[in-house]
Amino acid sequence: MAQLALVVLVMSGFMTVFVVSARRMLGLHIGFIRALFAGLVSLAGLGVFNLVMQRPEQQGILTGVQFGSTLLVTMGFLAAWEVVLPSGSMGSPAGWPRALKSRIARGRRYSHIVSIAVRHGLRPYLRGRSGGWAQGRSGGGSKGPSGGGAARLARPLRLALEEGGPTFVKLGQMLSTRHDMLPREFVSELSRLQYQVSPEPWPVVEEALVAAYGVPLETLFKEFEATPMAAASIAQVHAVWLHDGAKAVVKVLRPGVRTVVERDLDIICRLAAMLERRTRWARAIGMVELAEGFAASVHEELDFRVEAANIATVRAAWARRRQDDAIRLPTVHEELSGESVLVLDWLAGEPVGGATRLASASEDDRAGWARALLATLLDQVLIDGVFHADPHPGNILLLDDGRVALIDFGSVGRVDAQMRAGLKLFLLAVNTGDPAALCDALLQIVERPDEIDERALERALGRFLARHFVPGSAPQVQVFADLFRLVAGYGLTVPPEAAAVFRALATLEGTLTTVCPGFTMVDEARHFTGGRRGGRAGGPFAQPSGPSSSIPSPEPAVPAELLAAWELLRRLPRRLDRVTSALEQGRLGVGVRLFADARDRKYVRSLVHEVLLTFIAATSGVMSAILLSIERGPEVVPGTGLFQLFGYHLLVITAVLVLRLLFIISREDR
Repeated sequence: MAQLALVVLVMSGFMTVFVVSARRMLGLHIGFIRALFAGLVSLAGLGVFNLVMQRPEQQGILTGVQFGSTLLVTMGFLAAWEVVLPSGSMGSPAGWPRALKSRIARGRRYSHIVSIAVRHGLRPYLRGRSGGWAQGRSGGGSKGPSGGGAARLARPLRLALEEGGPTFVKLGQMLSTRHDMLPREFVSELSRLQYQVSPEPWPVVEEALVAAYGVPLETLFKEFEATPMAAASIAQVHAVWLHDGAKAVVKVLRPGVRTVVERDLDIICRLAAMLERRTRWARAIGMVELAEGFAASVHEELDFRVEAANIATVRAAWARRRQDDAIRLPTVHEELSGESVLVLDWLAGEPVGGATRLASASEDDRAGWARALLATLLDQVLIDGVFHADPHPGNILLLDDGRVALIDFGSVGRVDAQMRAGLKLFLLAVNTGDPAALCDALLQIVERPDEIDERALERALGRFLARHFVPGSAPQVQVFADLFRLVAGYGLTVPPEAAAVFRALATLEGTLTTVCPGFTMVDEARHFTGGRRGGRAGGPFAQPSGPSSSIPSPEPAVPAELLAAWELLRRLPRRLDRVTSALEQGRLGVGVRLFADARDRKYVRSLVHEVLLTFIAATSGVMSAILLSIERGPEVVPGTGLFQLFGYHLLVITAVLVLRLLFIISREDR
């Protein structure tokens, strides 16, 4: 018994030494399960190498080679495991069954989605044969192909998304608003998803409502219409009458949709990454970024408490300035709303995408509605700092009283004061056609790299202005695509909040075109800042509020340089106070240090480390080859010379160093 305990203790010691050494050589942090498996592999390797190397006549001189080879095998096992299954990817062992079940369900759903795509003839586009409109887009063209190529693909894509379920229907609805990215054939076909979603049966919805409230519906509502007014991919809307006689609408989450959507969003992000690696058309439109933004937006829409809070925030900002009589916002009945149910006041009207009144409306009425919508969104972005992030035609109501209402605040964007100032400078620079001011405004909006050729960027922006804003031209929504392409070309990163603004504007462009064909949103927005009412948005240059300030003024905008100077003067007192305080206390100093940034020091340190490892490994490898090639020399034991003994040890050291170096490089590339 004592001998068995001693053997177990020795084996445990060997396992610990090899696992700890391998972990430290690779720079990994591993859990108990992974360490246990690595220890068992090290014991197996030690046993095999003991049989192969430790012969009686060798008298144990290859023990170092045996231990080094065992360490190499242990390192290889841990490195392979880390590549296949990175640390932390499956959580704790207790969660492995659930993770495995989730992987199986995701794999089954993934196969189902692929089969839908293949059945509708989309298989070539998953393999990278982009063809048709995609080639035109990736080539930099602003228009889709002529002929029926895009039309033949648009309908199968719409049918596949519709069959894919609520998440893919929502994806199609979002894509139908991207006039800057997709040809008109796709936009027209995908727009049908805004209104062609089958509702859930009433008994299923009633059961979900009773489960959410915990009481019969008659307790809370006087009357409840079983037939939905509208059905979307994630929720559907029913008309109700409250006990006080007021009419309202109930927005209820589709039963079981949350689990399906969460799984499908994960699949969409994985598909986007795969397509961006394999196809040109996916790289051209930034598929991964598009999928991530879509997933974040849908996550918010799964909780109606978020939408209720968004409505309250927008209404509060709306109330701080004069409300525009042409626009209405919904009111939430908070006592009847929750995570899966949202009760709003009744707004009598119809979505602009299917509004029958548009056909009979005059051109002036259409233009007035379009201007009111544009002014409202720009007010929300540049003044309030919180805005409707998804103004597609299904979320804009044309009311019976002739006004327009914004609904569905499941996704809103937020912009801080500095970003609002940059966006305002951007609009002013576009209006004045000044590329230098446009460059300054753009660099205030985006996240710039450490080094950038500002003169080249300024010239590129000058060409951008000349292409889209030359006098007499009619700017189109393609301006957004060209701007994003220019920003990406110079290594600039658009922050999420700024990207949300541009996406909302691109979505609004499609809505405004539906409301008033021929309405040029970009041209109207150019004059917005110069003619809007003042207060906190425009500083000393803003115009006073009044009845005539609800639409852009035709007067020339204030030069961008003046507003930029005003922003500088506004921040100057605070900066001067900091400098004078530091001077008074003797803390003012100017220092320039090489590699002052911690990231620079880390990069140089890792680079020197890798270079030294490469040099040592190469030297050790060359020396081992030379020593092993020497046939003559003193023998340690019969058949093994001293030079060969050193060569074997150096060869093992070389293999360990090379494996460590390759693993470090592979982790940096991920």
